[in-house]
Amino acid sequence: MNGLTILRLGNSRVQSPESRVESRGEGEGGGQTPERSVSSLILTRLDSLQNILGVAFEDVSHLQQSLVHRSYLNEADDSALSSNERLEFLGDALLGHVVAERLYCEFPDFSEGDLTNLRSALVRTETLARIAHSLNLGDYLCLGKGEAESGGRHRQRNLACALEAVIGAVLVDQGFDIAREFVLRILGEELERATEEKLEKDPKSRLQEVVQEEQRLTPVYRTDDATGPDHDRVFVVDVFAGETLLGRGSGRSKRAAEQEAARAALRRMISE
Repeated sequence: MNGLTILRLGNSRVQSPESRVESRGEGEGGGQTPERSVSSLILTRLDSLQNILGVAFEDVSHLQQSLVHRSYLNEADDSALSSNERLEFLGDALLGHVVAERLYCEFPDFSEGDLTNLRSALVRTETLARIAHSLNLGDYLCLGKGEAESGGRHRQRNLACALEAVIGAVLVDQGFDIAREFVLRILGEELERATEEKLEKDPKSRLQEVVQEEQRLTPVYRTDDATGPDHDRVFVVDVFAGETLLGRGSGRSKRAAEQEAARAALRRMISE
């Protein structure tokens, strides 16, 4: 295997295979229907998708297979193709494993419930569809005419399933290590976003759990400063574990400042 080839990602969107076929007209297509010509055309267009994915496939038919929606098979006369559902099954299993492993290693202070919630946020349909959209996967899907005309290229379920199938295709073609790297790379921004959202939810309670578990202490909040008139005061609060300063925050109320101090402490502890 050649391994993972990281290529420069382009920002331009690509034309869908169906639209390219349809634009040729009957004269250029030699009488072929759009449905029958898609599978032959897509093989010549997958270089651009590999560019976007950052993966050079040993056997590009694995990538092609991951893009075949079951609706396409109902209309296309192409016995060499089957739907992407088996690859989707494989990709879903790998995705869950890689995400669970990364969260377990990266957040040793998170409880089982915290890890479960974070994993759910990362592998849910909405998240996967957002990633798939950023990779332009909808442009490459082989869909039946009815599915395409009803907005199938933008349907979250189709996009999420296609992404899982692509992950499965990378695993089959490139092996576990490269597939794992691929998953972590495409999930990078979503992992950061999910972590930030977790920290935004009641950081004082979260900080107390962490500090009590690690140090057997309870965080103590101390007002360091308060400025401004009574109707528009700004409070500065420090949070300590024993005599150790964990974080500092400011806000229009003591409670808001305490929340910011706890949030700053959690970010510092995670980064360390």
